[in-house]
Amino acid sequence: MSSHNLFSALRAAFPADLNATAVETDEGLNYSWADLDRATAMMANLLQSLDLPEGSRVAVQVEKSVEAMMLYLATLRAGYVFLPLNTAYQSAEIEYFIGNAEPAVVVCSGANFGWVSKIAFKAGTQHVFTLNDDRTGSLIDRAATHSDQHQPVPRQADDLAAILYTSGTTGRSKGAMLTHGNMLSNALTLKDYWGWKTTGGPDGHGDVLIHALPIFHVHGLFVAIHGALINGSKMIWMAKFDPKRAIGYMAKATVFMGVPTLYVRMLAEPALNKAAVKHMRLFIAGSAPLLIETFTEWQERTGQTILERYGMSETAMLTSNPYAADKRYGQQSERRGGTVGFPLPGVQLRVRGDDGVDLPVGEIGGIQVQGPNVFKGYWRMPEKTAEEFTADGYFKTGDVGKVDERGYVTIVGRSKDLIISGGYNVYPAEIEGYINEMKGVAESAVVGVPHPDFGEVGVAVVIAKPGAAVQPDAIIAELKAKLANFKIPKKCFVVTELPRNTMSKVQKNLLRDQYKGLFA
Repeated sequence: MSSHNLFSALRAAFPADLNATAVETDEGLNYSWADLDRATAMMANLLQSLDLPEGSRVAVQVEKSVEAMMLYLATLRAGYVFLPLNTAYQSAEIEYFIGNAEPAVVVCSGANFGWVSKIAFKAGTQHVFTLNDDRTGSLIDRAATHSDQHQPVPRQADDLAAILYTSGTTGRSKGAMLTHGNMLSNALTLKDYWGWKTTGGPDGHGDVLIHALPIFHVHGLFVAIHGALINGSKMIWMAKFDPKRAIGYMAKATVFMGVPTLYVRMLAEPALNKAAVKHMRLFIAGSAPLLIETFTEWQERTGQTILERYGMSETAMLTSNPYAADKRYGQQSERRGGTVGFPLPGVQLRVRGDDGVDLPVGEIGGIQVQGPNVFKGYWRMPEKTAEEFTADGYFKTGDVGKVDERGYVTIVGRSKDLIISGGYNVYPAEIEGYINEMKGVAESAVVGVPHPDFGEVGVAVVIAKPGAAVQPDAIIAELKAKLANFKIPKKCFVVTELPRNTMSKVQKNLLRDQYKGLFA
């Protein structure tokens, strides 16, 4: 194709019958493929009518809706750069993202228009629209006046398509720049590797995806949506995850993608059994480690084996347990609990020690990757980008792991103390920064500990200044007013001292050990 616009590739995969259902919502609404085509055209025409500079960013913080997905597709279609923002982000966070990305357009929910527009206009954003999850908002009103015909803007594979902010371990978020080529290569690889089907299925038209994830990060926005669209597959759209309802949908679906928390919640439902999942072809888990207990219990209850995979904001998907036998690793390849499978076709993965030397099979070290899916670099951070790539072009993931003699990759931990809670990345340094600014606080340390539902949660350990009275509940309450809920530590302790090494550095491993049984 002469243009490498990701939207053009997705649009080319729409089925011949554009009147067929593309998305069925949990409120009983049906959107046809023609609806997706026409609505994205109208939104793309609206964006283009604003005469935005080349490469303009469109920042979006709205509740999950089919219209929000259409806005993403319209942004690609019009040749601009999509910037999804977690719906839980509060004012201090939004101020940073808008200041850093300098979007030409900001779209927020009507309820947040007051404070979001104030931040946006102050930062120099020209256009602020609203979009609600009930098909209302100024964006829809304005788009309705535009034509429903639109020629996708030609783009090169290396042109920017999206920026995903991934919190910096020092508290400063970095914008990972993903290109049209990055995302299209990943979508096509996964379509093949996960065996997406266009025939069979409950309605004879092939795979049907239950879309149960949020759409502001890689898993829900790219892996799930691109997966269904590049295959011309219908989606059953869950605005909010409900375990009972999700199990009910399995009678008319074939593919489910979720974070481990969703599987834990479905296992708590008596309705989950072999009969309930008899039409299902594939269950995929990612974004956080899947406990072996969850993996095994799911197998026992449903007769199906969850496929665990591994990816990042900077790279989309990197590795996956096999859907079928992966011939590169011998016919005996199966889905193995506790591993994230093999590097995907086209991805090179190596494990290196701190000295930069490749480690032998089974040895634990830093995971480095290379491939067409690996991002362009961090937005306006050339030094940081240079730091994160090796001289021969491999990206240092910051994850620590090993590869066994059969090629299976296991992630054993994360450098820099990243906490993954319910599928979301939480960086302790960011939270510590807020706690340390509070009245009466001398110092704090935030660590991740195991949690049966979220996989991992944060625990804050705080030292008070001499003579100051600091209350754990007050610290949590103050954080709740400033940060997204998934970042808030589940417990806070005030102590007299923190464990340190000879260099006076806090030994977080000792804190993790001390509090690891809190939620057992």
